Amino acid sequence: MGLSAYQRARSFSEAPRSAEHRLLGQVTGALIEAERAALKGAALVDVIHWNREIWATFGATCADGGNRLPAPLRASIISLSLWVDRHSSEIIAGRAALSDLIEVNRLIMEGLASG
Repeated sequence: MGLSAYQRARSFSEAPRSAEHRLLGQVTGALIEAERAALKGAALVDVIHWNREIWATFGATCADGGNRLPAPLRASIISLSLWVDRHSSEIIAGRAALSDLIEVNRLIMEGLASG
C-alpha cells in the first residue's frame, strides 16, 4: 500500500479527537521550529496562518448548532479561536510572543490526550 493510500485510510478510521491532537502536534512542532529559528517575514506568516486556519476551523465547528460538545466547552473553544486570531496579528506586528500560541496548543493537546 502506498503512503497516500495509507494516509487516506487513516483519515477514515482516525477518531476526531485523535486527528485534532495529531494536527495540533504538527502545527505546534512547526511553531516551535519557527521560534527556534527566529523566523521572520513570509516564513513566519505561513506558520502562523496554518495555526490560525486550524483554530478558525475549531471555532467554526464549535459554532455549528449540531456540535454535540457541551455548550460551555464550545464557547471556550470559540473564545480561544478568537484569541489565537488576535494574538497571531500581534505576533506578525512584532508586539507579542510566539511562545504564547505554542503554550495554548500544548494545553489543548494535553486535554485531547487525556480525554
